[in-house]
Amino acid sequence: MTIKLKQEVSDQLIASIKRYFEEQLDQTIGDLKAKLLLEFCLGEIGPCVYNQAIADAQTYVQGSIAEIDSTCFEPEFGYWREP
Repeated sequence: MTIKLKQEVSDQLIASIKRYFEEQLDQTIGDLKAKLLLEFCLGEIGPCVYNQAIADAQTYVQGSIAEIDSTCFEPEFGYWREP
């Protein structure tokens, strides 16, 4: 699955990459190099981050489902129970 970003998000990331190079590496890069680096990161690193996020979400949801019987439980036949 290819990660697709909205154009405005892509533009902000390209600007951020260019700023990072300028401030952290004392190098100036153009839009093309920043875009190529972004595409590499999305293709190579993005799936790893995505898969971990899905695994974390799955663990969270499974934990929530495991607790549903204690969270969403109402005693039955309580009308005649003494207070």
